[in-house]
Amino acid sequence: MQDEWQWVEAIVPQMVNKLTTRFRVLQGIAQLQPVGRRTLATQLACTERTVRTTTDALATLGFIQMTVRGMQMTPDGQRLLTGLTPVMATLAGRQQQERKLAQRLGIAHCTIVPGDSSQPNGSLSGLAQAAKGVLTDQLPTGASTVAVMGGHTMATVAASLTPSLSNQRQLLFVPARGGIGEAPEIQANAVSAQMAQRTNGQFRSLYVPEQLNVQTYKSLFAEPAIHAVLQLIAQSTVVVHGIGQALTMARRRNIAPDVIANLNAAHAVGEAFGVFFDAQGRVVNELPRIGLGIADLATKPLVIAVAGGSEKGTAIQAYMHLAPAQTWLITDQGAADFVLKK
Repeated sequence: MQDEWQWVEAIVPQMVNKLTTRFRVLQGIAQLQPVGRRTLATQLACTERTVRTTTDALATLGFIQMTVRGMQMTPDGQRLLTGLTPVMATLAGRQQQERKLAQRLGIAHCTIVPGDSSQPNGSLSGLAQAAKGVLTDQLPTGASTVAVMGGHTMATVAASLTPSLSNQRQLLFVPARGGIGEAPEIQANAVSAQMAQRTNGQFRSLYVPEQLNVQTYKSLFAEPAIHAVLQLIAQSTVVVHGIGQALTMARRRNIAPDVIANLNAAHAVGEAFGVFFDAQGRVVNELPRIGLGIADLATKPLVIAVAGGSEKGTAIQAYMHLAPAQTWLITDQGAADFVLKK
């Protein structure tokens, strides 16, 4: 396909560049809508003139509409974007890069979205839209229990979901682990509830503290309400989670200074499911929380890890030493380039 596009470019100079620009703008509008030209130009790192020229053309063709709130996709535009996405992925060689990244990390699948969410003008919306797409394509029909972790990335994923995800599906969302202690809006309970509300699904909450001593941990298993939710979590067939930077996550959870000092001394780089690990994937600390652990993921048919940004590159690569082979990583170009260039 790449060679064939060279002949197209030869007979219609700049066609590929124009196509690529229009696709990027259309994709940006889909992710950020409703959005103004200036914001879109900033997010795409291009000039307002380019955005204005391109959006005028897309509006004339009926693929977007201009509203008081900003530019939005039309149904024709959404269909066009869906149809063009695999074509553009081939054109850009992205699919080849995704396969290369998956092979490097030793996992089943990778999806790479444009941008670097670590940058000042970066956005998590591309990761969220990609996660929505993978869920739409991979969730089976019928009943599924989806266990989700908390965090800013997961909250953005939740906000991107729509009722269409529940077409021919009965979805139950549960928090993957207890997580009271973080900001309320990014706790796993809140994220699972929002996913259920956005998709017209159901949810169950798990109200337990962020960190527990062993005696309390064991006693909570005897509580009927908690035990019932834990059974649902254990029976989940889909897990959606993020990957964090070790010290960032430790501070966010108000971990004791001496523990943070130990993480530093052990060269911890990442965290997932309450497990802190170094660059080689060796576990250096683990929080005793109730719910799923990394070892439990091996039996889950669909495990989706969502994390991006060049700053998280080390954490992402390190976590994959621990991740189950069926993991589907959704990341961005910034993180992918970091891993592939090492």
